[in-house]
Amino acid sequence: MNKPLIEKLAALDKLNPSTKQLWGKMSPQHMVEHLIMAVTISNGKLKVECFNPPEKIPVLKRFLQSPRPLPQLFINPLIGEKLLPFQYKNLDEAKSVLRTEVEDYYTFFDDNPNTVLINPTFGELNKHEWDIFHEKHFTHHFQQFEIDS
Repeated sequence: MNKPLIEKLAALDKLNPSTKQLWGKMSPQHMVEHLIMAVTISNGKLKVECFNPPEKIPVLKRFLQSPRPLPQLFINPLIGEKLLPFQYKNLDEAKSVLRTEVEDYYTFFDDNPNTVLINPTFGELNKHEWDIFHEKHFTHHFQQFEIDS
């Protein structure tokens, strides 16, 4: 099975605690933990509500399907403007957890191929739409730290 996120995770080897971001205020560990949260939403472990009204979802999904990148200074309403406290003892542990959650994402959809799960911005997403979201989201944050492979 094609698992592009697992291949994309190789770029994490370029990330260390002193890697500087090009924009925003996340540290490398904040960014990895942020990706963990997004993946746990998409693998069914974390349930969230969509903060956008239903009438906006079709336009947002067209954006998701487009080649346009995610905006650089988007404030995620689930998180707000402040950085969340670290959930893991260090960056290496967070990287390991992210790898596990990505594996669990693929396992979840192998076992539940027709499931749709709520994305806080884009509403209900199927596996194909989650794949597109993760590609955009990981690319966005890997570019933030200049580690995109």
